[in-house]
Amino acid sequence: MQQRILNPFFSLLLLLCTTSNISLGLSHSLYKDTQILLRIKSTQLQDKNNILKDWVPNTNNPCNWTGITCDARKISVVSINLSHFNLSGEFPCGFCYIHTLRKLSLGYNYLGKTINTHSFSICSHLRVLDLTENLFIGELPEFRSEFSQIRVLDLSFNNFSGEIPASFGRFPQLKSLRLVSNLFGGIVPSFLGNLSALRNLEIGYNPFKEGPLPWQLGNLSKLETLFISNANLVGSIPDSIGNLVSLKNIDLSSNYLSGEIPNSIFGLKYLEQIELFDNNLQGELPESLGNLTNLLRLDLGQNNLTGKLPHTIGSLSLISLRLNENLFYGEIPSSLALNPNLLHLALFANNFTGKLPQHLGLNSDLEDFDVSNNQLTGELPKHLCKRKRLQSILLFNNKFSGTLPSQFGDCHSLTVISIENNQLSGDVPSKFWNHPSFEILKMQHNMFSGSISNSISNAKGLSKLHLQGNNFSGMLPIGICELQRLMKFDVSKNLLTGEVPACITRLKKLEFLRLQENMFTGPIPSNLSFWHVLTELNLSYNQFSGTIPSQLSYLRDLTYLDLSMNSLTGNVPPELVNLGLSEFNVSGNKLYGEVPYVFRNPVFLSGLMGNPGLCSSVLKEFPPCSKQKPFSLIAVIIFAACFLLFMGFVLLFLKRKFLFFNGKSYERSYKTTTFQIVGFSEEDIVPFLTSENLIGSGSSGQVYKVDLNNGEFVAAKKLWGGTRKLETESVFKSEIEILGRIRHANIVKLLFSCSADDDLMVLVYEYMENGSLGDVLHVNKCEELREWSTRFNIAVGAAQGLAYLHHACVPPILHRDIKSNNILLDRDFLPRVADFGLAKTLQHEEGGIGDMSRIAGSYGYIAPEYGYTLKVTEKGDVYSFGVVLMELITGKRPNDPSLGDNMDIVKWVTETAFSSAEDQPIDLAHIIDPMLNLATCDYEEIESVLNVALLCTTPFPMNRPTMKRVVELLKELKLARHN
Repeated sequence: MQQRILNPFFSLLLLLCTTSNISLGLSHSLYKDTQILLRIKSTQLQDKNNILKDWVPNTNNPCNWTGITCDARKISVVSINLSHFNLSGEFPCGFCYIHTLRKLSLGYNYLGKTINTHSFSICSHLRVLDLTENLFIGELPEFRSEFSQIRVLDLSFNNFSGEIPASFGRFPQLKSLRLVSNLFGGIVPSFLGNLSALRNLEIGYNPFKEGPLPWQLGNLSKLETLFISNANLVGSIPDSIGNLVSLKNIDLSSNYLSGEIPNSIFGLKYLEQIELFDNNLQGELPESLGNLTNLLRLDLGQNNLTGKLPHTIGSLSLISLRLNENLFYGEIPSSLALNPNLLHLALFANNFTGKLPQHLGLNSDLEDFDVSNNQLTGELPKHLCKRKRLQSILLFNNKFSGTLPSQFGDCHSLTVISIENNQLSGDVPSKFWNHPSFEILKMQHNMFSGSISNSISNAKGLSKLHLQGNNFSGMLPIGICELQRLMKFDVSKNLLTGEVPACITRLKKLEFLRLQENMFTGPIPSNLSFWHVLTELNLSYNQFSGTIPSQLSYLRDLTYLDLSMNSLTGNVPPELVNLGLSEFNVSGNKLYGEVPYVFRNPVFLSGLMGNPGLCSSVLKEFPPCSKQKPFSLIAVIIFAACFLLFMGFVLLFLKRKFLFFNGKSYERSYKTTTFQIVGFSEEDIVPFLTSENLIGSGSSGQVYKVDLNNGEFVAAKKLWGGTRKLETESVFKSEIEILGRIRHANIVKLLFSCSADDDLMVLVYEYMENGSLGDVLHVNKCEELREWSTRFNIAVGAAQGLAYLHHACVPPILHRDIKSNNILLDRDFLPRVADFGLAKTLQHEEGGIGDMSRIAGSYGYIAPEYGYTLKVTEKGDVYSFGVVLMELITGKRPNDPSLGDNMDIVKWVTETAFSSAEDQPIDLAHIIDPMLNLATCDYEEIESVLNVALLCTTPFPMNRPTMKRVVELLKELKLARHN
């Protein structure tokens, strides 16, 4: 009996002891995990934002820490998610010592360097590994056979290079593989077809070698997403693609695929999206396309597809249909108008004929509609905006006729209308003009008539207004002056009359103003102080009268000025010499007086003709300017003085020439070229290339300051000879070929060149009084650079010069050596881009990117992608310019010793800028140059420029803005300052 009583007691005691032992064991496990987490935080991660502040050693239970997830009973760590925490450091492989860890997410940070295969092997128990959007480099680590449990592997948006290892074809349970936007070479590997459990394969945007789409990928019967865009795929799409019976999304766009689209692809009944645009595909679309009843998006644009569209295309549940830039012909199927889901329709650049289905838009919520560049006829469908959601209408380059539907006047969702180059006619409905959401309105080259309604003043969002080549009449409405966002305005070749509203000069963002070939009268508006960014002004073939406003000289960005064929009188304002004009035309007016000296160049001759009152002592096409006859005694005195002065110059020249040749009789044979009108020759330059006049030395030669006889100065660069002759000859030719044919206010002017058989090569430029930006910023610490406004103006000017090279020159010119020492400053600290010895023209062959035999540029300014490839694009110049912006802000050199070991200005600025919390402004106190006058600094503007610099220096070239966009961003800041 006693035994029976004690048995339950001992049983309970045994249970309690067992539970206690288990509890003690679990506590010990979490304790070990805690120690691992703390050790990794302190040794392998840099948490500058202190996001992991709750990772502290005063608790043995990390389950409530930031980024940590434990299992349901909170007895083991199963997930670590530190994405978007701005962490830096190396790959924290030590986390994998937590053997219960199944998911490790470290995306969107600044982790970098290579990943060691040996240390990585301890992570074989992971099921999810996410390292997207970091800075890892080098080859991918090998995944050993122990990685049998991995389900999700995301290494996208890094700088991994080399080939994809064969071990990536041996993941038996892998469901998602993402390697997008790295630097992988080799061809797309066929062994990826062994991943039988794969549902998501994304390996696009990599510079693979040209190769086929592996037919083995057809083995992936569970695959739902296939993304291999921008991967240099060639050849045809294999028929085996039809074996992907679970496929929902396929994107093989922007490759070099050819042949026909295999019929097997139209049997994939679960397909929702097909993206095959920008290839070389051929053939017709089959009627079996209608079998894809789940298809929502179809983009086959930019191929060579032909034939008529199958009528069954109208039975699809399409949201987006894009078949642009092919060779389709015939009428657009009327069945498209019956689709209730259609939001985006792009059929531009084909050979479609006939009329548009008149019920388009009646049954669907159309947002974007583009059938431009076809041969369509008839009237515009009036129901396109029936649902009031249409945002853009692009119908240009067709043969549409009739009037503009009145219903368009009620479509206030419209932002873009581009209907130019058609045969549309009649008056434009008055309510059409006043859309507040309009941004772009292009109606040029039609037959519209009537007046431009003053209600256009309500379209305050307009940035581009093109109405040229119509029959608009009446006066230009004063409401135009309310369009403060207007950048491009063209009403040329119409029947407009009256005076141009003087208030038009208040349009501060205006870049192009074209009013030519109308019947405008009255004076040219003269209050031009608000036109800060105007680059083109064309008022030709009108009836303007009065004088040419001297205030035009305020328009520092103006490069094109045409005032020809009017009734203007007075002088050509001498102040216009301050402009960097590439086109100047005042012909066919009633101007008189002497031609200003800068326009005495034969380049401007045709633009001065037709003004009988103009005179010039240089241009023989004009009569010499009359001078008052002096008294004979005065004439004798002047003649005698001139003779003595001339003899003095002759003696001085002979003396200098004798000294230069050490008294020896020596004659060089010079080959000279003048690129501007100059008043000197090689004899005025070569003898003075002496050590007393030396002002600088660089990789290509030495620079001298030469005092001309007329009191002006030029800068002469004498290129190295001897053993470096071949290299400097290339520099010499590059400078002549490029600078000899371009003209821009922010690019240094090449005046003259000469060479001789004895290795002498000399280039003569306009003299820049303040030297290079690098010198005044880092050496001389010039007082003028204490003001931020001076530095900002330098940034804007240099950006304009670089944008001109990239976007206005044909073919585009890549500088390849943008740095602060190659940006020169005149007496007013206005910048000129200089030193074009490494510049190259960007020939658009085989993809539009040039291969260079070596990396060009200067250390600290070279874009990071040049470490992996020698392919050169304009984005390399953009990166270098971003470095210059950082120099202007910080006052530091690109590799300033004060930045610390293994730290350049880009890395230092980036880490400092992103050390602030997301909702906090950048702490500029640790970044800006202490030399700046802090009392007058515009901190908001500096931060904005810093953001532009960060955009320019982003590691991925595709994410950097163009120089044209950089100029726009900086000019927006400039305008904001003046507002």
